[in-house]
Amino acid sequence: MTTSRGLMMAGAIVVSAALAMTGCTSNTEGSGPSGSTTAVKPTKVDQIANLLPDKIKRSGKLIVGTDPTYKPSEYKDPNGIIVGFDVDLLNAVAGVLGVTTEYRQSGFDNIIPSIQGGSFDVGMSSFTDNKKREEQVDFVDYFQAGSLWAQRPGPAIDPNNACGLKVAVQSDTIEDTDELPAKNGACLQAGKPAINVLKFPGQDAATNAVTIGQADAMTADYPVTVYAVKDSKGKLEAAGELFKTAPYGWAVPKGSPLGQALLQALEHVMQSGDYQTILKNWDVQNGAIDKPAINGAIN
Repeated sequence: MTTSRGLMMAGAIVVSAALAMTGCTSNTEGSGPSGSTTAVKPTKVDQIANLLPDKIKRSGKLIVGTDPTYKPSEYKDPNGIIVGFDVDLLNAVAGVLGVTTEYRQSGFDNIIPSIQGGSFDVGMSSFTDNKKREEQVDFVDYFQAGSLWAQRPGPAIDPNNACGLKVAVQSDTIEDTDELPAKNGACLQAGKPAINVLKFPGQDAATNAVTIGQADAMTADYPVTVYAVKDSKGKLEAAGELFKTAPYGWAVPKGSPLGQALLQALEHVMQSGDYQTILKNWDVQNGAIDKPAINGAIN
């Protein structure tokens, strides 16, 4: 995937939207902002399905590792079913491939090693595709995201001047491994106190830390922050603007033909209009891309 939206435009759109608003499961229904799973029913395309590895052809299913704590991308509904726009989109792609999806809950930092070890066929957990991760797995890029902060209502927090503040983050996300260390380095270089980074295994806990006052702010991918602000019913608000846009990708083993199968199936879902239907259902259409790619990371 390549960047399809400018940073300034995306930031303005997302902040405006924000202010306005260990098991396995096979998913057939869920709950999004519209009240139900996106109503799309792609049919199998044999030419694309033939690209699948033999193992998946024989089993008739994709084993998908996911950390379902990242609303609205992937999370558990009140019935314990894993839902989200990521889920709806991958289910549509699976329909084109003529296979079912089996979602297996995993810690975020265990998903890529489990793909490398053969336990999962696909990793679907709002992975930011970057060059470092591409050394371990291939990514089929399907969405455009970036980072956005949130805080409790009050004096505005500047994400670029957060020295000395307590900031919550989900462990091993790009915000944890890249963004906050860089911001901390800038604080120390300027002779200011470091950011007190509070790491949590899941995004729900990181968001809650801000809501209850344990942390001053949180940083997460923009769809997650926008959803958290909307879902908080006034307890959270966006802080600053969207920055550092980058692709989301589904992770697959290096060199696997599964990558090309997912890519072509996703292209078919885009051409049919189902892609936009799914994103609109979850109110994340601002992250839509024009064309998917394999390993489209910029840095």
